[in-house]
Amino acid sequence: MQRLRLLTPALAILAGLGAMWAALAFGGGADPLAIDDSGPLVRYGLPAATMLRNLSVATAFGGLVLACFALAPGSRDWNRTLDLAALATGVATALQACIAFATFRQLVSNPVTADDEFGRLLQFVFTQTEPGRLSLGTLLAFALLTVVLLVARGSTAVAFTVVAWAVPFWLIASGGHAGGTANHALAVSSLLLHLVFVSIWLGGLLHAGLLAKGRDDAPAPGASASGASAPDVAYRDVLERYSTLALVSFGVVAFTGVVSAWVRMEGDWLSDYGILAIAKAVLLVALGAFGAWQRMRILRPARESRERVGSGAVAAILALELVVMGVTAGVAAGLARTATPVPEVPPGAEATPAEILTQQPLPPEFTLLRLVTEWRIDPLWTVACALFAFFYLTGVARLARRGDRWPVGRTFAWLAGVALLWWCTNGALNVYQEFQFSLHMLVHMLLGMAVPVLLVPGAPITLAMRAIAKRRDGSMGGREWLMAIVHSKYLQVVGHPVVAAIIFVASLWLFYFTPLFEWSMRDHLGHVWMVVHFVGSGYLFVQAIIGVDPGPARPPYPLRLTLLLGTMVFHAFFGLSLMMGDALLLADWFGAMGNGLDALEDQRVGGGIAWSVGEVPTVIMAIITTITWSRSDKKEQVRTDRAAARDGDAELGAYNAMLERMGKR
Repeated sequence: MQRLRLLTPALAILAGLGAMWAALAFGGGADPLAIDDSGPLVRYGLPAATMLRNLSVATAFGGLVLACFALAPGSRDWNRTLDLAALATGVATALQACIAFATFRQLVSNPVTADDEFGRLLQFVFTQTEPGRLSLGTLLAFALLTVVLLVARGSTAVAFTVVAWAVPFWLIASGGHAGGTANHALAVSSLLLHLVFVSIWLGGLLHAGLLAKGRDDAPAPGASASGASAPDVAYRDVLERYSTLALVSFGVVAFTGVVSAWVRMEGDWLSDYGILAIAKAVLLVALGAFGAWQRMRILRPARESRERVGSGAVAAILALELVVMGVTAGVAAGLARTATPVPEVPPGAEATPAEILTQQPLPPEFTLLRLVTEWRIDPLWTVACALFAFFYLTGVARLARRGDRWPVGRTFAWLAGVALLWWCTNGALNVYQEFQFSLHMLVHMLLGMAVPVLLVPGAPITLAMRAIAKRRDGSMGGREWLMAIVHSKYLQVVGHPVVAAIIFVASLWLFYFTPLFEWSMRDHLGHVWMVVHFVGSGYLFVQAIIGVDPGPARPPYPLRLTLLLGTMVFHAFFGLSLMMGDALLLADWFGAMGNGLDALEDQRVGGGIAWSVGEVPTVIMAIITTITWSRSDKKEQVRTDRAAARDGDAELGAYNAMLERMGKR
């Protein structure tokens, strides 16, 4: 069995290389170019290095995620997993260097020399061209992550490292198939999600198989045999937690795979690209079936009977899964080099100004009916909103099975907030916000004000604390991570009511009157950052005023109303400055769309929206705060009356006696 564990990764790599070669041969991804061909070494070496890099990335990132949610910090398994993740990141760095040079050779066919001219070509490609900048940025990100993983061993450091992996993932997704310029943002979002969750799935599978060594029974209490500071988690629990991660990953991968195929093919399933995409989908479905069989036939009976899960019972299944996953990675590498049925070409000479600026055709003239007929799906926010709703409803259902009740109003508020967030990022406003400042301001006000006002009363942290079981084996689950975040020093500072109010108000001014506004319009990453920042800052502010979840101490009710009044004043002043201003924000963007609108007048309409629509949620919060204040006073009065009835109003008697003594003196 030990030999099987050692040979399986090698077999998976060989199977992947074989599948990659077959996919390249079928799809023509390695065919020589008629002009300036870079040679067979680059044509075959680049996809091979890309596949091996992706496997290394999955090994590193999937191991880190598994460690964060399934292993005990400081245990033997924890340290082994982090060691392998650091090694895999180092391998990914070396492979990325090969990819960067192969990318350079694709663009420059000059002979490799040691003179200044060749050096200038290297500098030009890696600083002035988009493929070169993305390759160099990915290389530097991998190198930095390798250094961090060599020293990171605490749970907090590893968690920050997991978040930092978003940088290379985004760079890789930005350099993948664009899916045609008209759908570049959609393609980048779907590829990003695909890479992240495939890595969790594949990397977790590899580590789950490697951790099976010597794990035929549950660990004994106390330190592990290796002298680690914490005992290992029972192998059955590790597999169950990985199975949950794999189940979520399978759903996301299936969704993003469909979106990617639709973007790049638009129904041409009989093309070479379409057939390879179908083959990849079949392999992924087979992997999902393996996972379902393992969950139903091995893990569930073991959990119900509380029997131990022996490593031999699952090693063969994990090995077979890993080989199929390697084949899938090989097909994916060949697919990435295959020409898409939808040509990936920049806007030509006949392109409109809107297409040149946004890489999107100009939408039809906006009317109220367009609010329900126009859509632009963003896979990133679709998946995020689906997960928000799914985990919340799962928590409510878990409480119901336990016999506990959760207020229906809180559930309705949360789902309404998630639905509004999804519509703002996928509906008609997402279509028009790039072309009209007024509609951009409307979606901004909804994201920063209306969405948090709906989400905060849902009390998701309180629900999670009641629904998620506390871990008792030293590992960190969802409950433990949420508690760590809520009680972190960072959140205690930014969640302080005064600080949250300052961030909430200042963000509006800093965003629109600095280059951040232009970045959010021209770069999809900037747009994602805008949504995250303004929903997050709005959530912190609303939580400080009317929230019920645990967090920093809330101010007295008079101060809450004062903070609300202050934000209303600053919002009104911001809106008036736009309504009365004569300078057009982003004149070379909104003023050059060619949509027949008066851009300055449209900006003034946006100022009116910021003043009027933006104040509605603030007024709602003021009403809620006033009602809560009144109820709090009534509860305090009832408490005082009951205390007086119990002790004969001893507190009032003591106060009168004190006054009498003072009068005598």
